[in-house]
Amino acid sequence: QVQLVESGGGSVQAGGSLRLSCTASVRSMIMGWFRQAPGRKREGVTAIYTSDGATYYTGSVKGRFTISQDNAKNTVYLQMNNLKPEDTAMYYCAADLTFVWPWSDPSAFHYWGQGTQVTVSS
Repeated sequence: QVQLVESGGGSVQAGGSLRLSCTASVRSMIMGWFRQAPGRKREGVTAIYTSDGATYYTGSVKGRFTISQDNAKNTVYLQMNNLKPEDTAMYYCAADLTFVWPWSDPSAFHYWGQGTQVTVSS
């Protein structure tokens, strides 16, 4: 069983930045961030393969979001820059002990955080 604790999030104006953190209770093979806006499906935002640091991003956030990790703390970070109103959503940290492709499919992850709200105003 993996427990995930998220922090960060909040409200910013377009063009602003936020950083999310997620700490896992045990070392996970892959960790990622998903988001879900009202009335929409949960969307894979980014993921990191913890053993070698390989990262994956959905197209709409490339160049603006960066996922990083601190393996000593079983923690991943999501730095979000140049935020846009369309980034508004509940953001969820996810983790799994195995890596199943595609990373962006929510079913590839068994463990989820409680979610943290990100709101970007225009």
